[in-house]
Amino acid sequence: MPTVVFTQNLRRHIDCPDRAVEADTVAAALAEVFEANPRLRSYVLDDQGALRHHMLVFVDGEPITDRAKLSDPVRSTSELYVMQALSGG
Repeated sequence: MPTVVFTQNLRRHIDCPDRAVEADTVAAALAEVFEANPRLRSYVLDDQGALRHHMLVFVDGEPITDRAKLSDPVRSTSELYVMQALSGG
């Protein structure tokens, strides 16, 4: 089962423990997590269901390419990392 992991920075603001999910895409994996924690959805996704600009998702160490539909595939052994993007100057 793929595992969805949220960084400590996100965990400071909202309860989001690591979770094993039944999914074959990033969208399906996140949907399962959001079903258990609906408040988290609006923090990660915008009102159109796309990844918010300040968020990043990596699957097995690679950034996802489809930020709108979250259609990137995941394998049964995949690790998805959800984190806030950082900027600065």
